[in-house]
Amino acid sequence: MDYLIFILVFCVFILRLYFLKISKKNEKNILENGGKEYGVNNTKAITIVHVMFYLFCLFEAIVREVKLDIVSCIGLGLLLFAFFMLYYIVNYLLKDIWTVKLMIAKNHKYNPHFLFRTIKHPNYYLNIFPELVGLSMLCHASVSFIILAPIYLIIIYIRIKEEDNLIKNVIIPNGIKEF
Repeated sequence: MDYLIFILVFCVFILRLYFLKISKKNEKNILENGGKEYGVNNTKAITIVHVMFYLFCLFEAIVREVKLDIVSCIGLGLLLFAFFMLYYIVNYLLKDIWTVKLMIAKNHKYNPHFLFRTIKHPNYYLNIFPELVGLSMLCHASVSFIILAPIYLIIIYIRIKEEDNLIKNVIIPNGIKEF
């Protein structure tokens, strides 16, 4: 196996841990200020499958003795795009209300940014999905992708339905955020 693949997967994992640290800080602040968590079981399922996805892809890369090639480079490009979008969403769109968990801050208002109006769930479509496809391409992990992607899609579908319900019944009634 090309150790560069291992190093890249490790770096991506560390980047995920960095964003998890931001999420933990935001979760604490949201709860301390009267916010609430929803979809606890779904969040656990997302966490388990996400970690499994990383481990299975890395395992498959090791077994296949993957070397960096054009497919891996395209995967790396998707990963870079995914993390750029996560960075943009966390630092510019949602800031201190972004969490990995499904949490609603007290008096949470709807964010009318272009991405939320056109894509609605940009974290999933512009971060999570490209991240999973990119990771599986980087590692040439087609078996992992075929097995875990459908499971992940079902879990994300449930999460999106939960979020849509909260947007409609909790967030929008609180009003629209002004910039």
